[in-house]
Amino acid sequence: MDNQHTQKEINVGVDTGKFQLDFYVRPLGIAFTVPNNEAGIKEAVATLKKHSPTRIIIEATGRLEHAFVCACAKANLPFVISNPIHIKGFGKAIGRLAKTDRLDASLIAHYGEAVQPRLSKLRPDVLQQLSDLLSRRRQLLAMQTMEKNRCQIMPKALASTIKPILTALANQIAKVDQKLQCLIESCDDYRAKNDIIQSMPGIGKVVALSLISNMPELGYISNKEAAALIGVAPMNKESGKYQGQRKIRGGRAQIRTVMYMAMMSAIQCNPVFKTTYNKLLAAGKTKKSAIIACVRKMIIILNSMVRDGALWDPKMG
Repeated sequence: MDNQHTQKEINVGVDTGKFQLDFYVRPLGIAFTVPNNEAGIKEAVATLKKHSPTRIIIEATGRLEHAFVCACAKANLPFVISNPIHIKGFGKAIGRLAKTDRLDASLIAHYGEAVQPRLSKLRPDVLQQLSDLLSRRRQLLAMQTMEKNRCQIMPKALASTIKPILTALANQIAKVDQKLQCLIESCDDYRAKNDIIQSMPGIGKVVALSLISNMPELGYISNKEAAALIGVAPMNKESGKYQGQRKIRGGRAQIRTVMYMAMMSAIQCNPVFKTTYNKLLAAGKTKKSAIIACVRKMIIILNSMVRDGALWDPKMG
């Protein structure tokens, strides 16, 4: 490593909390804290601009960093969204065991200086547009389904009042799909992530887009956290001697719904999930429980694939 080059670099580590952001500027040794809200982020961006950072490194801990990353993108500040697993491993390698918000920010800055991770090309504004378009797509599909149902139950004489609406809805859905694809193609990182996710047999563009826009943590969290995030991790129901049936709850219902539908396809076309599904049925599981278990396996494999930048391999199952 070129030490002289490294010394000229300004690396900023950011430890993200629900209510505050802790910063450490290396090698200047400057540390400061701001509230994790619009006013605090505005103050942080103004402060960081004064130091002309080479890179601002922030952990992908969930959605808590989203507002700050958006602000960095708008201010043309160079940022890196790093995998917390890599930073944790770096901390162990250098013997950093103590843990406080300020020490975490310092460790993240040190990681940035030593590893020099490439700048993120993610565009938070695109994420928001993807999420909005997917919401609109769901609304259009719901209207399409209602009109199709009306077409079946209404007198044939009224079909002429329904079919034009169905045509218009189909055209709008096609336009939304085209916009979604253009947004993905506009960013190398999103396109790469999309290719990885869709390489799994049974996963289509709607699931891939839903994961990219509504689960940006994918690949940056543990497999257990990924399963819990979409609500497919079974929760214990125990009290004293009572042991109830473990059930799923919580999580992001929109993602869980599209993945459940994807699994209906995957157990037909993907040998890994087809085998798992049949084994669970043979073990006495209900069809719904077996599908949920397969969805849990699917999100765990996808999380590992995105984390490692690896395309689908049947051996992963």
